[in-house]
Amino acid sequence: MDISNELAIGIDIGGTNTKYGIVNHRGEILQQGELRTDKYAKVESFIDALYKTLQPVIKSVKRSNIQGIGIGAPNGNYYSGTIEYAPNLKWKGIIPIAKMMSDKFDLPAALTNDANAAAVGEMTYGAARGMKDFIMITLGTGVGSGIVANGQLILGHDGFAGELGHTIVIPGGRLHTGTGMRGSLEVYASATGVAKTAIELLEKNPDKTSLLRSSSEAEINSKFVYECAMKNDKLAKKVYEYTGKILGQALANFVMFSSPEAIILFGGLTKAGDMIMKPTREHMEKNLLPIFQNKVKLIFSELKESDAAILGASALVWDMRSEPINASI
Repeated sequence: MDISNELAIGIDIGGTNTKYGIVNHRGEILQQGELRTDKYAKVESFIDALYKTLQPVIKSVKRSNIQGIGIGAPNGNYYSGTIEYAPNLKWKGIIPIAKMMSDKFDLPAALTNDANAAAVGEMTYGAARGMKDFIMITLGTGVGSGIVANGQLILGHDGFAGELGHTIVIPGGRLHTGTGMRGSLEVYASATGVAKTAIELLEKNPDKTSLLRSSSEAEINSKFVYECAMKNDKLAKKVYEYTGKILGQALANFVMFSSPEAIILFGGLTKAGDMIMKPTREHMEKNLLPIFQNKVKLIFSELKESDAAILGASALVWDMRSEPINASI
């Protein structure tokens, strides 16, 4: 069968923006663009707008070449094709997004959550090619994860397995305002967590000079912390040391759970490079049993951050079957 002309539509639905692209089997994005998600109070209006926006793009690559639509979304359920109670979307309740998209576009559609989409993209086009056991950790506004074991994406009985960002790493620790839980990994190892750590360190070290003090507490974000650290600010560097420590300890638990060949880090925080990688690796290894030590590769994603979500979603098209997604996509 000639697959050279086959194409897939990859759609990444975020709380603010939705990104889309036309992707071939080699993982090349032929055309792409984006649409505001938060502009549409009703999902029906959003799908209508997306359909209208994509029609010229589909026609330009010949509709008969399009094999289907892959969708990545927060709280996306692969089994049911529904977005369920996503806190950062305006559409509340359970949304049968895959069926709605399929009906509108007259194409098969598959859905998974955004972190799982990133894992699928990584094993199809990125650093996890050929791997049957790995964990994808996305370090962005939140902490997402996708777990692949024995060549299969772990989905759980209800489609929501793999919420490693919400595992408790410090009992009774920081409050996660979105979930009401305390001490989860997400409030420490996310972009939001980095900003909170910076503020805490400034408060605990009132006598220490730091470039971080040039901004008000409300203005401190992960980008600013990174800029200060790159200027060799000691306190800003300590932020990454602490973040890496918490992340490394959590990763040690994840390693002992599934014994992956690799853990792949993806997202905005990875721009810090060795500042976060070095302490993460150190504390991961320090907290592992000897049988797991020095076996697990800790690497950064090979996918461009701007393209990864589209690639991961599009990869779902190549394996639209009822059984769990597998690494032979």
